[in-house]
Amino acid sequence: MGNRGGALHNDQREVVRSFKTKCWLTCRLEFNGRHRVVMSPHHYTELFFLDEATAFAAGHRPCFECRRGRFNAFKDAWRSRSERTSSASLCAAEIDAELHQSRIDERGRKRTYQLPMISLPNGCFAQITSEAYLVWNDALLLWTPEGYRRRICRPNQLTVTVLTPRPIVECFQRGYAPEIHESARAQ
Repeated sequence: MGNRGGALHNDQREVVRSFKTKCWLTCRLEFNGRHRVVMSPHHYTELFFLDEATAFAAGHRPCFECRRGRFNAFKDAWRSRSERTSSASLCAAEIDAELHQSRIDERGRKRTYQLPMISLPNGCFAQITSEAYLVWNDALLLWTPEGYRRRICRPNQLTVTVLTPRPIVECFQRGYAPEIHESARAQ
């Protein structure tokens, strides 16, 4: 589950904005016995993702509260990509500010970019034709809301549109391994 810093919906439960703040999180579905009614008036809008790799492609990062271990691992990878020393402080707001610039363009649209397929680490999403694929080992796995459905050989000679924000790709290159849905293993 995730959120984008606040209510994205109105009192009629209609989505009226794409985000509210720069803080886009992925959270656990269950944490400390909390119970929420989805799209409650005046509360943050719950977003649901197939897996962590999908949430990363959307530009989210792990929550500091309910996913502290994953956040700390992500922060370590983030720090190493920017060549900070481990003793240098790095707060979530700094990550959010840089990440926001890499996920949304000046018009509020998703920012994408081109890279050679061979350069993409596991966990990235690439768009080929109009479909989104998870890069995983020597294959691409077709993403659907229900799970990964088709496996094709990874065409390393292609240059593709990358959907995962660049700083997150760099974290994957530095060793952060995103969690993926079980359907990826069946392909």
